[in-house]
Amino acid sequence: MLTIRRIFDAVTEPNRQALDEVNKILRVQFSGLTEADLARILDQLHDPLKYRFRAVLFLAEGFRGQMRGLALMDHLPDLGFCYLDYLSTAPGAGGGVGAALYERVREEAAQLKSVGLFYECLPDDPALCRDAKVRRQNIARLRFYERFGARPIAGTAYETPVEPGGDNPPYLMVDTLGRKAPVGRDKARRIVRAILERKYGHLCPVDYVNKVVASFADDPVRIREPRYTPQPQAMATLAPGSAGAIPLVVNQDHALHHIRERGYVEAPVRMDVLLAALLPTGLFRQIPARHFADSHLTEVHDPAFVNYLKKACALVPAKKSIYPYIFPLRNKTRPPRSLPMRAGYYCIDTFTPLNQNAYIAARGAVDCALTAAQKVLEGFPLAYALVRPPGHHAERASYGGFCYFNSAAVAAHYLSPYGRVAVLDIDYHHGNGTQDIFYERKDVLTVSIHGNPRNDYPYFTGYEDEKGEGNGKGFNLNLTLPENIDGTRYRQTLAKALARVTRFDPRFLVVSLGLDTAKGDPTGTFTLGAKDFYENGRMIAALGLNTLVVQEGGYLTRTLGVNGRSFFTALWQERPHILSSLNLPNGLKPNGAPKAHST
Repeated sequence: MLTIRRIFDAVTEPNRQALDEVNKILRVQFSGLTEADLARILDQLHDPLKYRFRAVLFLAEGFRGQMRGLALMDHLPDLGFCYLDYLSTAPGAGGGVGAALYERVREEAAQLKSVGLFYECLPDDPALCRDAKVRRQNIARLRFYERFGARPIAGTAYETPVEPGGDNPPYLMVDTLGRKAPVGRDKARRIVRAILERKYGHLCPVDYVNKVVASFADDPVRIREPRYTPQPQAMATLAPGSAGAIPLVVNQDHALHHIRERGYVEAPVRMDVLLAALLPTGLFRQIPARHFADSHLTEVHDPAFVNYLKKACALVPAKKSIYPYIFPLRNKTRPPRSLPMRAGYYCIDTFTPLNQNAYIAARGAVDCALTAAQKVLEGFPLAYALVRPPGHHAERASYGGFCYFNSAAVAAHYLSPYGRVAVLDIDYHHGNGTQDIFYERKDVLTVSIHGNPRNDYPYFTGYEDEKGEGNGKGFNLNLTLPENIDGTRYRQTLAKALARVTRFDPRFLVVSLGLDTAKGDPTGTFTLGAKDFYENGRMIAALGLNTLVVQEGGYLTRTLGVNGRSFFTALWQERPHILSSLNLPNGLKPNGAPKAHST
């Protein structure tokens, strides 16, 4: 199994170890790189202003985290294009790794609305590459990229060696990412000048740069005809800014878990309504859930509790449910022997059922949340796990409120080795489970906005004096609200929550999304409408954080869809433009170049 994730920094231990492996691969595959070149790659991740571009690093990792390959891409937002600096696989990595990395790079470039993805590739022309063996290697690379629709720009002086008589100078390649409109001459000239000055300014004299830029005379630029793949594959049709930018993972097993005889509002129709409203927006791309090991679950929940739910659900007769009705004081050394009687030992209410499908549905929800979290690690700015049953009431060793496993908490824990995580719970009810799980941790901030627990479930937690304990003291924030508040009052409280998140300065944000704050929801008393959900989404988007949304409550099906659509539309459309602060004056000189222009 191959996973691709994005490296944001070198602060966390997993990232530091990964960057060490990156250096090893680059040393082997690019023998001409110096220690200064390798150090500069790391520097690019932290200081985009210095280099006048934003570096994006993707890693391909095997099932056990072993490094299989890397791709380093530069985004130049002021000119609206991307440049692929390095694409390399580890020795013995196996087939398909390079293609998977290149597809991810193309996807990122398209989401950045780039006019194209540019990079260099060594020539297949005998007049430019005299060594037949090297030329065969060059042809293999050109054939690989041509599969995706990328080919050299023809009729220019780009492949002119800097030093007269130099051998093997590179072509300038362009992948238009499926765009039908070719790159115009003036745009191409600005792009070429930026490449030569910002990346190779220490090697390329001014006269050389001017000569190469002036040689782009065709308008639009002329791209060489295919030589190796007459019919580029369908994967080449990737339009910048295309629909499907938000990975959406849906719990396909959710409908198994439905108690019809009691008429619960926590019903499968909730999912259908949300999907019917969200999919036509074109913002989402549905992806299947991966199955993750149970260790991800037992790192967050007590293993004995997990084992109990699995066994108890399996023993319930078909089409029957168990409801706890005996609640002893919890003597942890003496749980009841009977599994049905033990329900009260692990449950916090009398209405959350155990049946044959409860474990299956809850376990599937966890896999969905982890799959979406993996997409965030890959570098997607937003991912959505549309799951049922919800999870935020599930504590480390108890279930309740129709929640069995805390999907959002499992996902937050999964993300936490790669940087600090903030969990923002905007369900109408207090996220008691998330609070309980992270109450003594300082690497995960938990913030919950909810109705006053004196009046609303879960009643015994969610008060503002609950601030965390031990290492976690000060890293739990509860913001309670009175009954019948409107959107304006809610946003005042949301602003306080987001200010706390900002001070925490997390790498990732997990949003436990409850749509039960809507006017008329049968489980809440707030009066928020579609415009309010849009404004809430806009405020959260302004944080500019890589965000995972996990579905919690929301039960008024008449407005559930429009409210969810409003929230996600704002969350996507109102996010800050990447590196909007990178306002580079045209005369600013580059301070370094990551890689030497071939001579």
